[in-house]
Amino acid sequence: MYAIIQAGGRQVRVTPGGFATLDGTAGEPGAELTLTQVMLVEKDGGDLVTGAPFVANARVVAVVDGETRGPKIRVFKKKRRKGMRRTKGHRATFTRVRITDILL
Repeated sequence: MYAIIQAGGRQVRVTPGGFATLDGTAGEPGAELTLTQVMLVEKDGGDLVTGAPFVANARVVAVVDGETRGPKIRVFKKKRRKGMRRTKGHRATFTRVRITDILL
């Protein structure tokens, strides 16, 4: 059984007992999340349930494991012959969740 959910503008395939990485901060470690934007569910028998765009009354229950940070991104700007050089950067914050159940 698996599901495809939409979280933070991205589509993520999740399975019960597996892990997923979501954008931003979703809560304190140990907190329970309910993700309701489920786009597709594949049952154990191989039946597919799809939504338009989301499956009605479907939800994914997850527990927050903690936060991680992505790689550092460097943004470099330069204008030739002007002596203008700027360097900025950032690191995105992600939340790691453990999927406990997929409910229809």
